[in-house]
Amino acid sequence: MAEGKLSALVVCPGRGTYNKAELGYLRRHHADKRELLRTADRIRAERGEPTVSDLDGADRYSVGTYSRGDVASPLIFTAAYADFLDIDRSRFDIAAVTGNSMGWYIALACAGAVDMERGFAIVDAMGDNSQAGAPGGQVLVSLVDEDWREVPGLRASLGALAEEIGGRPDHALFLSIDLAGMLVFAGNEAGLAALLAERPDMPGREPLRLANHGPFHSRLMQESSNRALARFTPEWFDTPEIPMVDGRGHIWRPFASKAEDLAAYTFATQILETYDFARAIQVAVREHAPDRIILLGPGDTLGGAIAQALIGIQWLGLRSKSDFQDLQVSRPFLLSMGREEQRASVVL
Repeated sequence: MAEGKLSALVVCPGRGTYNKAELGYLRRHHADKRELLRTADRIRAERGEPTVSDLDGADRYSVGTYSRGDVASPLIFTAAYADFLDIDRSRFDIAAVTGNSMGWYIALACAGAVDMERGFAIVDAMGDNSQAGAPGGQVLVSLVDEDWREVPGLRASLGALAEEIGGRPDHALFLSIDLAGMLVFAGNEAGLAALLAERPDMPGREPLRLANHGPFHSRLMQESSNRALARFTPEWFDTPEIPMVDGRGHIWRPFASKAEDLAAYTFATQILETYDFARAIQVAVREHAPDRIILLGPGDTLGGAIAQALIGIQWLGLRSKSDFQDLQVSRPFLLSMGREEQRASVVL
């Protein structure tokens, strides 16, 4: 690391981060990135889809439209990648890149394992692919109390219940994403309904059915994986320029990562198996000990999950929400580019 610089772990967002407040994000922050926007718009136009610029520049936000994978994915990729380009490299050395779920595709582009155009094409196609995927969806449940301390035994109880429900005839239920203080379950309608009906008492927020989300990171996405593997060959990939931490906590290192392995993980493993975002964060900070974590926009909905993952290993002595809030006041460790006041300390 260059003298005087801060090392940073960059976190790429997934679905659910471009919401009503983010409408116009590209206009507000990235009107100068004409080549990036032209490339994204061209790829969308060639597919006969509304361009990123038109979607971002719309007068009104509609959950029914903007939560769809074929709309949300290209918007989030473009905003996040543009934010990555805005990180002030005179102040920050990027030690590693990770992401949540769809954020893995963005991480590939940020780390240089694919170029921007291929990264956008992958995200755009996978957003459309997932929208046409298997029936079913995702439910988000909370494991923590008001101070972000995990309720003893709740994780094990939910895991046992999900396994039992998934073994019933005509029921499918899987752990989709581990967000430290929250879990996302994927399943068919029967499996999700059973989970909601039979769940144990939970602290905090009520379980949430995620709008327009398929049964991601589960075996129900097999056809989606098959289509991706047929379309995206290992030739799309290069060795990353920056270490990447995936949804298993595995580190893909420069000059030590094979294109065929990256393709197999990206279009099979991470589509069909649990995405452990909490482990990705925990491995990344333990391996690289960054001075800061930079969360790319749009939005900042992953901030709580990142903090809870840090609390889970007591990183920097953190044991609770109040500890994390005190740290953010005294020496901000997590910088969310979707927050104006924190963005100012990251960009050029």
